[in-house]
Amino acid sequence: MSELGVSIYPSKSSFDDMSEYLKLAQSYGYTRVFTSMLEVAENAEETVESFKKIIAFGNQLGMKTSLDVNPKLFKALDITYNDLSSFVDMGIWSLRLDEGFTGYEEATMSHNPYNLKIELNISRGQHYIDLVNDFGANKRNLIGSHNFYPQSYTGLNLDYFIKTAKQYQSYNLLTAAFVDTESGKVGPWPVSNLMVSTEVQRQMSIFSQIQLLKLTGVIDDIFISSSLVSEEDLKIVAQAFHQSLPQIPVEVNRDISSIESKILFEEIHQYRGDYSDYMIRSSQPRVKYKLEKIEQGDISDIKRGDVIIGNNFAGQYKGELQVALKDRPNDGSQNIVAKINTDSQILLDFMLPWYHFLLMKIKD
Repeated sequence: MSELGVSIYPSKSSFDDMSEYLKLAQSYGYTRVFTSMLEVAENAEETVESFKKIIAFGNQLGMKTSLDVNPKLFKALDITYNDLSSFVDMGIWSLRLDEGFTGYEEATMSHNPYNLKIELNISRGQHYIDLVNDFGANKRNLIGSHNFYPQSYTGLNLDYFIKTAKQYQSYNLLTAAFVDTESGKVGPWPVSNLMVSTEVQRQMSIFSQIQLLKLTGVIDDIFISSSLVSEEDLKIVAQAFHQSLPQIPVEVNRDISSIESKILFEEIHQYRGDYSDYMIRSSQPRVKYKLEKIEQGDISDIKRGDVIIGNNFAGQYKGELQVALKDRPNDGSQNIVAKINTDSQILLDFMLPWYHFLLMKIKD
């Protein structure tokens, strides 16, 4: 079962702030926690106790913590790959290996007697996961997660993101990735313009980021990378994550009728299987509302991302909802009732014929 996670950074936040945040997140169904010791490797021993305290608190809430580490931290704490008891004593569920291992070390650690999960860095790519398994890793103790990238334009290419995650899926390993929001107050590094896994996410709302990662079909668990985000964003992410159907956010034309509003938001739409390059068609509303009058409204030429409904001049197509995939002229029979913002239109690329989906109104 897929899980949601939040992030905490004990070197940047008080125990009180973090504990209240974890309690709030847990109340909305978050079950995983990400934290990092990378930025405190220079004085690691001094900070272990502060990490232990908040990790123990999360464990009491039933939340599982992933700790991000690298070879430098192993040396700082005098820990060997054959004995991970010091990390187990911290109370963590998984040890995330950020960088710098050869495959042999990862495989060795996967055979730890504590069943501590070894979380590999999916973003490393190439044939890294194959290399780890070539050394006889215990796959039951392997999982993976992508990096997040705080600096603008450094996020992963989406095709690469998907390709590398599929490598982990081929071994039936759990995968995870990161989303972010401007309400996040705390991150691990000084420079941060949203800590997202793919660059395309940086311009998207956190709601649309969740939709994108789900629609790729390659990510199981999702973390919010910033810490102490607003309760509203925690709620938005939880609702988006747990809704089984894809949800496409739209801005509504203010002049639409009540019937058009019902078609938009009270119907579960289905992408017709006999599909066109120009549109996603949801035809069932034209059957349900065939006796209703739909007066002519905004009949501007149609642009990609426009959501349209056939009006009284559409004949047998009156009431059919369409989402434009390409620009095309409007013969006056199609009312433009809503629009998918440019930053969310990439979601359309992942919609497939026969998919059911919902349209969600963006709050004013």
